[in-house]
Amino acid sequence: MKIKVIGDSCLDLNEELKKKKLFNIVPLSIRIDDKEFKDDENLDTNELLKMMKNSSDVPKTSSPAPDSFLKAYEGDEDSIFVVTLSSQLSGTYNSAVLAKNMYKEKNEHKFIHVFDSLSASIGETLVGLKILELAKENHTNLEIVEKVNEYIKEMKTFFYLESLDNMIKAGRINKLVAKVATAFSIKPIMGSTEKGTIRLVEKVRGSKKAFKRLVEIIGEQGHKLEEKILGIAHCNSLAKAEKLKEQIKEKYNFKDIIIVEAAGISTVYANEGGIIIAF
Repeated sequence: MKIKVIGDSCLDLNEELKKKKLFNIVPLSIRIDDKEFKDDENLDTNELLKMMKNSSDVPKTSSPAPDSFLKAYEGDEDSIFVVTLSSQLSGTYNSAVLAKNMYKEKNEHKFIHVFDSLSASIGETLVGLKILELAKENHTNLEIVEKVNEYIKEMKTFFYLESLDNMIKAGRINKLVAKVATAFSIKPIMGSTEKGTIRLVEKVRGSKKAFKRLVEIIGEQGHKLEEKILGIAHCNSLAKAEKLKEQIKEKYNFKDIIIVEAAGISTVYANEGGIIIAF
């Protein structure tokens, strides 16, 4: 069975995954002040970080139009699987589903399924890899859908914020509270919910303690870790991600641990120094 896996541009990759060309990426757009650009391979995330820092407004993101997904659906593959950002965080899922319905009107034979990852970033990446793993094992389309939905339901996503700038600009944190948090080096650890929204898990004082706590949460929240892959996405913080990987390896026996770099959309969410994990 010939398949295609499509992800939106919040599905973060590393150089190895890019070279293998496992995923077709449909980019979202990012607007900062009066500048808008595509979250594609031409985007310079370092420049994006500078622009975010120098702007008084929160960056705005917009979903791909259905037409972008329609173009991605073209090809001679028998089956297409799509992985998107949580539908609670973006309209990308709805755009992909609308495109699917439009495409199927003229291509009834084509199998297309759109997964709501209920996550973002490395969470999407893990879902995409799971699809490819199951396809390689020769599971049917419907078996892949069933098993991947189970995987999504069980998956945990957490992220650690080094900077609160975008949350302050978006009005999600009171400025006075933010000043106190910054003064006392309070670092929030956030996580996904079963519905794909974001929740505050804990507030920890100091980067070192927050990092340690993130490692501990894995053991508290996870089970059957030896059967799972853990993914780490970093926002301009490779050394920090590698250090986290070593600490996790010392404590847990995951099947594998992969590190990817945050592209544009994940950079907007996590900001400079942010770390996202999923397992």
